[in-house]
Amino acid sequence: MVKLSVNINKIATLRNSRGGNIPNLLQVAMDIQKFGGQGITIHPRPDERHITYKDVYDLDKVIETELNIEGNPTEKFMELVLDVKPNQVTLVPDTDNDITSNCGWNTFLHQNFLTKKINKLKRVGIRTSIFLDPIPEMVIYAKKIGADGIELYTGDYSIGFMNNQLNCINNYIKTAEIARMNQLFVNAGHDLNLDNLSFLIKSIPYIMEISIGHALISESLYLGLENTIQSYLKRIKKIYK
Repeated sequence: MVKLSVNINKIATLRNSRGGNIPNLLQVAMDIQKFGGQGITIHPRPDERHITYKDVYDLDKVIETELNIEGNPTEKFMELVLDVKPNQVTLVPDTDNDITSNCGWNTFLHQNFLTKKINKLKRVGIRTSIFLDPIPEMVIYAKKIGADGIELYTGDYSIGFMNNQLNCINNYIKTAEIARMNQLFVNAGHDLNLDNLSFLIKSIPYIMEISIGHALISESLYLGLENTIQSYLKRIKKIYK
């Protein structure tokens, strides 16, 4: 059954907009776990506009489920994750000016660069995931560079689903199947929500983990954090019955 990892970047964004420690990021992370969330995802950026590097060290002390750290493998990022040693690192090709992650890696063009980074991570036992667009050819090189799995960038899927273009799922299915054939786990994330989640999981039932932040935090403004997390978990469980 797919696991729910909650991205808490937006909590840090809200805190940073006012200064101080409201909302309390660590308390929210602990509450998410208490409410049933099976992992915490964070994406520290060089400008620390939401998750700070200090946050990463503080969160590492209170995460009892799974800590997934996303980011572009700059030297500073690599120093951080090699020091913290989270359960999983997801390599994302975002730039400093990106508002949010908006594409996956070209694993063919960047295979030498990524191979060196992944080797460093695997040497200390960190599970590695590569952020990919739904392009089947990219999976082959994800395997060659030594990744343990992939995370499908689902931004395009969410747009297609919203516009009732359900054939948008086809390339995701193909990409996930090739990953599975090559013994790579499959995660998914970006713009997933309570409306589009079920169709994705029904189409690719062997997804290992979904990472959801923006929508889940936004929905919790109306439903409450505990109710929102439970809504996601109930929706997931319903699919596998």
